[in-house]
This record gives sequence, structure tokens and C-alpha cells, in this order.
Amino acid sequence: MSSSPTGPSAPATPPADGPAAFPDPQPALPPAGRGPDRVVPTWVDPVAAQAGEAVGGPWGRHAVTGRALFWTPLRVCLLFTTAVLALAWLKQSPCADGDWAGSVQYTHFCYSDTVPLFGIHGLDSGALPYLDSAVEYPVLTGAFMAVAATLGRTYDDLAAAAGLLPQVPPVQAYYVATCLLLSLCALVTARAVLGASGHRPWDAAMVGLSPLLLVHAFTNWDLFAVALAACGLWAWARERPVLAGVLLGLGTAAKLFPALLLGALFLLCLRAGRLRVWLRAAVAAVAAWLVVDVPVALLAPENWSLFFRLNSSRPADPDTLWNMAITASGGTLLDGPLAEGETPVVLNALVAVCVLLVVAALGWLVLRAPVRPRVGQVAFLLVAGFLLVTKVWSPQYSLWLLPLAVLARPRWRSLLAWQATEAVLWGVRMLWYLGTDDRGVGTEWFFLAVGVRDLAVLVLMGLVVRDVWDPDDDVVRTSWPGVDDPAGGPLDGAPDAVTLRRRQLVRDQVT
Repeated sequence: MSSSPTGPSAPATPPADGPAAFPDPQPALPPAGRGPDRVVPTWVDPVAAQAGEAVGGPWGRHAVTGRALFWTPLRVCLLFTTAVLALAWLKQSPCADGDWAGSVQYTHFCYSDTVPLFGIHGLDSGALPYLDSAVEYPVLTGAFMAVAATLGRTYDDLAAAAGLLPQVPPVQAYYVATCLLLSLCALVTARAVLGASGHRPWDAAMVGLSPLLLVHAFTNWDLFAVALAACGLWAWARERPVLAGVLLGLGTAAKLFPALLLGALFLLCLRAGRLRVWLRAAVAAVAAWLVVDVPVALLAPENWSLFFRLNSSRPADPDTLWNMAITASGGTLLDGPLAEGETPVVLNALVAVCVLLVVAALGWLVLRAPVRPRVGQVAFLLVAGFLLVTKVWSPQYSLWLLPLAVLARPRWRSLLAWQATEAVLWGVRMLWYLGTDDRGVGTEWFFLAVGVRDLAVLVLMGLVVRDVWDPDDDVVRTSWPGVDDPAGGPLDGAPDAVTLRRRQLVRDQVT
């Protein structure tokens, strides 16, 4: 994406009223003949233009794109990501050695699931997830944990044998290895978003400079599944549905949310009459998931099924709308008081109904919209809607939305506003865990932060729905003439086959 295949692009032409025509900028139109090979952010985004003042102002009227020998958009975006990951590591460093005396994990906002689970699952003694210990995560996440533990033990052995490396507690070597692997996943995610963004490679900077990445990159192992899902969408954008299916299937073997992306692709393929393409991706996804999960399920069925049993029996997570309602009722709403391990049958049923309603509403929107929505838009709406109505929204789950939100609506202001609420919620959550006796905060402040975050997600969803309903507001389509869906792959430019018009199903003849 750094330059056109035949060399640097011709000088780009900014809008007629100049690069500083804000706050309502016009899209940068390429000149007749050979034009710029990418959208210029400082011409079309007010935040990018203001930030550009620190390095000389917006891109010049007679500037030429594609001349950089080293600092291409990809390398700059990876540099941004690396810088944010370095800050994230500095934030986490007080918790790295596993000595959490004085509740340092809360006072320094550096809590991570990976540290306590190192000993709980026997990784410190070489136990293998599932085969030697029960792990409450899908199979590939357990494999990720095992690889990090192996790397940590390797470092410990080298430090003890050579005497040239500093010796650290085993949990710290493991945690550093985990953070390095997760950092690689973050870089892969940024690269995948750049690859799926078409003429907007700089959108990947929204991933690299994400406050959400700063806060939650190392909270859990979710970046592994996020990277697989993002690569799956990139493969789909490159018209490789089988590879996309394999990557989404592997992502589902790490966390279940990539399976939702197959649902989003189904709705779009239904409208475009490309269900055969979707079926190839779906079959590949199921095959990849089976290859990973079946051997573990046969060797350790009880440990393998723990993830599914736990998700069925667990109550509403603290930062969900369900928990807020149950707490407000004094614990009497829905299933009422539950014994330890008792399954919340009513809650599970209501969550299932709400998820189906989200899917039905999104299906109506996809088939009723005047123009087929883009892949990023539908994927974001489905995953965001799922998180809002499900009974579990762990803090790091918000990372699932990051690449999807960037592909759905690459506008700095709305993305930063939403992510600011996520960062505030994390801080309030840590203080809530600390407790009021230790100068923490009460439940009411935690619920307020949850409500503000949920409202920010709803507003972002509303903005995406508005773009779907009025494609003239969609920055991806208006910033480059003739663009349909850069991440659409087989769907890009496809005519409609099934739409909803005037409450009747209309089947257009596709030739």
C-alpha cells in the first residue's frame, strides 16, 4: 500500500477550498489520469489535519505520494503500534513479578489474568492446559498459554546456565513472553487492518494509536483471537474465502467471537447472492475448528468442555446491563438468588432471545439498506450488539471491536471518544475492586462508568447505522470515487440479489 506498482504517484490535488477547509472537509478527489494511490488523511479528517500542524501542516498541494523509501504507511503504523505497546508494558510492569502485595494490581491499574493463572493452571510446573489441568478458555488460547510458559522456562534455564542473563521469578519470565507474543498479535492486527482498508492505509494508525490497546493489550489473551479475526477479514478482502474461513475458524478456537463474523458475512452474501462463496468460507472455518478441538476433546473431554459448562453456569458479569438490573432489584430479578455453580436458566434464555433479536434487526438493516452495507459496518454492529446484550463483557472483550470499528467508521473523534470511556471504566473498575475501605469507589460509580461506556458504544453503533442508511455519509465511500467496499472481497461491486423493499421480498434477476 506504500506506492503504486509502477512507481510513485503523480502529485495529488486537494479539494478546491484547500486542505484546511474544516470542520466539514470535502473528499480528496484524484486528478484525471494517474492520481494519488491513497486517501490523504490531512485533507479529509479534521483530527489528522490538526495533528499534522505539529509536523509542518497538511499534505501539500503539489506533494507527491509514494516516494518514501522506508517510512511507508505500513512502517509508520507499525511504529505507532510499537510505541503504544511499549507504554502499555510500562503500565503493566509493576505487576510483572507476581508480587501483588498491597493490592498493587489495583492501585497501579496493572491487573492481568495471565499472572495469577500461571500458578493456578500449573504452568509453573510444566503442566499442559487441558491434558494436565482444566482451563476455562478455548483450545488455542490454552496452546498460547503453553507456548508462553515454554518460552519463559527456556529463558529461566538460559539465565541459570549461562549466568549472563538476569534471573527473574518464573512468573515474570512467563509474563514477559506472553506480552511479547501479544505484541506480535497487535502488530499483525494493525497490518491486517491496513490490508483491508483499500485506499485508506492510514486507518491502521487508529489501531496503532488506540487508547484501548494501551489499556487492555496485556489484560488477557484476546489479542490472539483479534489478530486471527482481522487476518480473516483481510483474506476475505483479498478474495480468498477459504483462507478467510480457516483463519476465522482458528480465531473461534481461541475465542468464540470470530464466529460472529461468519454471521455478518452470511447476511451480506445473502443480499449479494454469493452464498456459495460464503459456504466455502464456512466449511473451511468449521474444518479448522474441528482440527484444533477434536483431538483435545477426545483426549481430555472433561477439561475441554469446561469452557462451555462455565459459560452456561456463570452469572451475569459485573459490567453488564443484566447485572445492573439484578443489583437494582436486590438480587430478586430473573433467576433470583443462585447457589454456587447453579445455572441461571432464565438469564440464559433472555440472553439467547436478545442475541436473536440483534441478528434479526441487523438482517433487516442489511436487506433493507439502500446500498449493501460494507463488511466492516455489519461486523461491527453484530459484535457490538452481541456484547451489549450478552451476560459476559470482560474488560478486554472491547478489543474485539477495535479493528471492526476502524473498518466500519474510520473517524478519529468518535473512535477516541468511545475508547476514552473504556479507559475510564478500567480505572473505575480497579478502584471498585480495591474497595471503599482502601480508598476505592463504590458500586454506584462503577455502574455509572459502565453506563457511560455502553452509551458510547450505542452512539457509535448509531453513527454506523446512519452511514448504512445514508451512504453519502460513509467516509470510506465518499473519500474515494467509485469505491464500494475495500474489505468486501467477493462482495465488492456485486449487484443485489435479495433485498427488502416496501415490506416485500424482491428477488432481482442477476445476470
